[in-house]
Amino acid sequence: MGPNGKGRHGMARKVLAGLMVLAGLAMTPGAVLAQQEAATDLGTDLVTDPGPESGADLGAYLAARAAGIAGDFDAAATYFTRTIADDPDNPMLLDNAMAAWLGLDAFDRALELAQRIQAGGFDSQIAGLVLATDAARRGDWDGLTAGLDAGQLTYPLIDALARAWAQVGRGDMDRALAAFDTVIATRGMVSFGLYHKALALAFVGDFEAADAILSLPPDRGMQATRRAIIAHVQVLSQLGRNDDAVGLIDTTFPGTSDPTLRALRDRLAAGDALPWTLVGSAADGLAEVFYTIARTIGDEADPASILFYARAARILNPDLWEAQLLAGQMLDRLGQYDLANAAYAAVPPDDASFVIAEVGRADALNRAGQADVAIEVLTALLRDHADMPGVLVSLADILRRTGRHDQAAPLYAQAIALYPAGDRALAYLHFVHGITFTHLDNWPAAEAALRASLAINPDQAGVLNYLGYSLVERGERLDEALTMIEAAVQTDPQNGAIVDSLGWALFRLGRAADAVPHMEQAAALLPTDPVINDHLGDVYWTVGRTREAAFQWRRALSFAPDEDEATRIRRKLDIGLDAVLAEEAATPPQVAGSDG
Repeated sequence: MGPNGKGRHGMARKVLAGLMVLAGLAMTPGAVLAQQEAATDLGTDLVTDPGPESGADLGAYLAARAAGIAGDFDAAATYFTRTIADDPDNPMLLDNAMAAWLGLDAFDRALELAQRIQAGGFDSQIAGLVLATDAARRGDWDGLTAGLDAGQLTYPLIDALARAWAQVGRGDMDRALAAFDTVIATRGMVSFGLYHKALALAFVGDFEAADAILSLPPDRGMQATRRAIIAHVQVLSQLGRNDDAVGLIDTTFPGTSDPTLRALRDRLAAGDALPWTLVGSAADGLAEVFYTIARTIGDEADPASILFYARAARILNPDLWEAQLLAGQMLDRLGQYDLANAAYAAVPPDDASFVIAEVGRADALNRAGQADVAIEVLTALLRDHADMPGVLVSLADILRRTGRHDQAAPLYAQAIALYPAGDRALAYLHFVHGITFTHLDNWPAAEAALRASLAINPDQAGVLNYLGYSLVERGERLDEALTMIEAAVQTDPQNGAIVDSLGWALFRLGRAADAVPHMEQAAALLPTDPVINDHLGDVYWTVGRTREAAFQWRRALSFAPDEDEATRIRRKLDIGLDAVLAEEAATPPQVAGSDG
């Protein structure tokens, strides 16, 4: 562990990176180590926020905490930095300000604070990450190793790989390979060790040895991840084996729409000798460590933690645009849409990741309430990439969600035509195509699309519910609709909307008493949904519980239903459900036919 210095509070501090308010959770690469059967004690303790010293700017402090809780890196950096002026040795303030600056990609500002944290004798995993990144970018491999010895990073997998790349940086390949072998021999780390050893061998030009590792099957520890396949493809091309490289892509990612893989395949098929680009220095190798960890953590960690690793990877390898994409995705998850937009916009048009970046940028713009700008971005992208289903679907999704179903429908049709029949991706596309047709009042096309989705994947609760509920609302094939909805409930029993559909189907079949427990369960699962409360009121009325029905209808009104529905609910409160149905010339639900 790090030095046990005394802070102004007279005790050694162990400050978790991004912990207090910015990340919301402690950094959790340890979760992935546990997943890889290499878990370890993080060696860090939660410290109680001591608050600023008396006389400090309390307003700035409170604003900083609020910004941190909201994940607003910009405001957090401003206000935490302001509080530090009054309380310069407070480790919590230093750590959160550092994390905020790193989140903003202001690495040098983060480094200054990391150095102050280190000088104060406080342990911080984010500070360790920043200091290790700085040492590597300066080529100070002795300093990096000394930091590891002092416990700067504290995660066995990261530490071990960093030590190995430090040996590569020193030019001592014998010790580097031995260090990678130590990783490979450690339970749960074998795939990481093999991958990084292959990268190091390729970096020094030993493509034969790199190929031998990358060719190992999964039962020998080598995992065919996307990055590993890209590395292997470049290695094979360097060995003059372009045909094998094309076969590797086609076997591992058949029919891929991934722009990077497609670009590599096109060049290989044209006979180009692909250069080795993944790792051009030991610093690039450490960048790959950080990126590998960030990608592997996935949903196991708070997005801020993943963002910090992605930022560090890009500091070490500015051409690692995939890390920039990851940063954009995490900022999007954090609700920092302006920062996400900026991250995506930084990817240059000549990079294969540009298309993915533009799709991500459009999504961030749409989430920020700028749907029209997002549509402009994707429309421009589509001019040169009309053969990429991801672009078509992204544009169609935004158009559909903004009510422009007439424009979305043909785009879904174009995307569907790009996939081979039976491709699993078509299950989603047929589903949303069916939703679009429903809004266009083209029920035959909608039903055909929904059934096409179920033909590919018959166990989709959402599709079973949507089709079943639609049939119920139309009064068609109610027995089949009930069977579909029952299957959906069995698959997703805690989904209030689906449970509501089951109750409503029973109600429409004239089985109001059977519907009651399902409608009550749906209302318990989604207590503020106006439609579900309205439905429960109808069911209560039909079984003679009229006072409870009126209560549910009033509840439904309190949750802001659509105006047409609100008008109908008020009418039910005035004259009762039976009279409303009579006015609508509807068949009373208790005698509805089973076949519609």
